[in-house]
Amino acid sequence: MLTEYIVTVGSWLEDGQIQVKRTIHILENGVRIAERLPHRHVVAPGDDVSGEDSRVRVVAQALHTPEVIAAYEAAKAARRLFGQ
Repeated sequence: MLTEYIVTVGSWLEDGQIQVKRTIHILENGVRIAERLPHRHVVAPGDDVSGEDSRVRVVAQALHTPEVIAAYEAAKAARRLFGQ
């Protein structure tokens, strides 16, 4: 048996967060015999993407400009300040 990980960049939000879905397929002789429920997570601007799939890194590199990271951090700080 072989385990295959399929990573999909689902979408990205207006504030630069990237929604990532990872599905695990169990293969036997190259044929998918099972699939586990997908794991979803979000990559925020400024997050370390070195451990992410190459497709996620490419999208993050394009979206997470210094301006987007600064705006995301400022919005996050404002939410903390105002208790949201």
